[in-house]
Amino acid sequence: MQRDYWYSVARDPGDLDTARLVGERAAQRTVRRLNARRVPTCQVPVLFAAEVAGSLIGHFVRAVTGSSQYRRASFLLNAAGSQVFPAFFRLHEQPHLPKGLGSAPFDNEGVGTRAQELVKDGVLERYVLGSYSARRLGLETTANAGGVHNLFVEGNAQDPQRLMGSMERGLLVTELMGQGVNAVTGDYSRGAAGFWIENGEVQYPVEEITVAGNLRDMYQGLEATGTDIDRRGNIVSGSILIARMTVAGS
Repeated sequence: MQRDYWYSVARDPGDLDTARLVGERAAQRTVRRLNARRVPTCQVPVLFAAEVAGSLIGHFVRAVTGSSQYRRASFLLNAAGSQVFPAFFRLHEQPHLPKGLGSAPFDNEGVGTRAQELVKDGVLERYVLGSYSARRLGLETTANAGGVHNLFVEGNAQDPQRLMGSMERGLLVTELMGQGVNAVTGDYSRGAAGFWIENGEVQYPVEEITVAGNLRDMYQGLEATGTDIDRRGNIVSGSILIARMTVAGS
């Protein structure tokens, strides 16, 4: 017995995938997970598929919000101006993008939004602030009351097949489960499912495993991003390859 899913979301109904296409994609994803197995515990490169890669960036955004900073409840405390990601990595907001799921002329406090950098050349440029958190930190609002607006992940984008081809032995993660993320220490441990990679090719589906590491180390160890952009959310990202993580299995 296996299960999986797929979905389509858009601001314009004309941009939605057909029900048939969504159903076929869900069925294909389910069938390819048949006969899944566990893998021995090891440390290997981990490729997060585009549909789950955005969650890694979501943890980063939460760590650099004003509330996490003034409460001193962040593993990236006082990190503004420091190198958090590799030099090729960039995060930027585009709040006025037509039909963007996170597009908005104003934030939740009525402050006008604007295109702006969050991470440039791997360096954290600023925090994510509303008016209250900005005052607590002695800073000015960044028009992010309520969150970021169309946050784009950019890097040394490569074809996903090329990313897998660079992995002599590793894991492709297509699903994450559980809430094992410590926002204060950055410790990361989540249940996962996906596919085992050897010599750059998928060998078999895997399940009942855990991927673990520390978010600070994972961000520093980010090796590449993918061209397979998933635009179905407020964080727009392709696949993300992390150099090394612990995969706990049998």
